[in-house]
Order: sequence, then structure tokens, then C-alpha cells
Amino acid sequence: MAETTADPIRFSAGPAQLRRSPLEHLAPALATTEHSLGVALREIPFTIQIGLRAAPGSAAHEALAEATGVGLPMRTSEVAGDPGSVAVLWLGPDEFLLIGPEDGQPLLKDLRRGLGDLPGQVVDLSANRTIIAVEGEQARDLLEKGVPVDLHPRSFGPGQAVTTLLGPVPVLLWQTGEQSYRVLPRASFADYTARWLLDAAREHHR
Repeated sequence: MAETTADPIRFSAGPAQLRRSPLEHLAPALATTEHSLGVALREIPFTIQIGLRAAPGSAAHEALAEATGVGLPMRTSEVAGDPGSVAVLWLGPDEFLLIGPEDGQPLLKDLRRGLGDLPGQVVDLSANRTIIAVEGEQARDLLEKGVPVDLHPRSFGPGQAVTTLLGPVPVLLWQTGEQSYRVLPRASFADYTARWLLDAAREHHR
């Protein structure tokens, strides 16, 4: 029998080792921005993202607010919680998006357990969107090139998030600090969104 020089197939790699984020192929390009363009772009992959729905004032709303550990935002564009751990973004009067760390499956179980049979929804949307962090002194200037929302501090600031457009792409835009934002495109638009940001950053520095 002829010998083969190919490496044997190994089956030890689990799902975590096989995952590929929507922007993994652009990681080197994104990493160059901080030093050459004055604004840092990076992907924050594999966060848990959970869609929540419950009518305001209902028992389901109260149960989910308690289960999140940070409550539910009550006003338009408000964000409850902390971008460094668990945060809940307001999408509508009865609709929210919880964003948490990669190991957030226990939280998903707690939310489903808390809702129980009450009328509402707890849906794992983690594969739906990725997150692009846009950080630095020129982060707002860069985003203003493609976002119709008024990002001046008098109108928009840390702890706020809105559904808007970046160029032609629908995104969630979340300001997490004075000079830091997170852009959440759907996974299918992630490549376009990242390239748009890269091009805009380069053009801004010509």
C-alpha cells in the first residue's frame, strides 16, 4: 500500500474552534487603522445577542427586566447596563436587544426561565449581527460621513443607541463612550460595512 504524506484528519476541534466571524478576513486591515488613520476599527465577534419582546407594564416585561440583571430601557434610544458586560438596547416600546459576553448561554436560559409561559419572546439572535467598534478622537467625524443621525453631543451621547443607516446599510449605532461607538450590521452586510468604514477613514485622512 502506498504511503500517504497527508496529515491525518483530526476530530478534536469543537464548534468554538471551527467558528469564523463575519469579519475575520478583514482583521489585518482593521488593525492598521489606529496608527495610520487616527481611528481604531475592530470587530467584537461572538457576543451573545438576544431579542426580547414584552408589552410595557406587563408581567412579562417585569419578568424579563429582572432576569436581565440590568433592567430594560424605558425610553427611545436608551441603553440599560454596561457595554463591558451586559447591555440592553431599546429597539421599540416592546422590543429590545440584549448584548452580552460570549459565554452568555446561562443568561439566555435565565431569560427563558423567567419569561416562562408569559406572552413575550426570548430569541437567540447571536448569528444575526456582528459588532464593529469605532474608537478614537475622529470616530464621530468618520461616522458623520455616512450616518443621517445628528451625532453632536447635544443630541446623542454615551448610553444611547438608534436604528439608522450607515451609507446604504441598515445598522444599529450605539455610543458607548465619549469617543467610542459600536456599529451593528447584519452579518450579510458586515463585509460591506467594514470596507465602507475603511474607505471613509482613508478618505478622511487624504
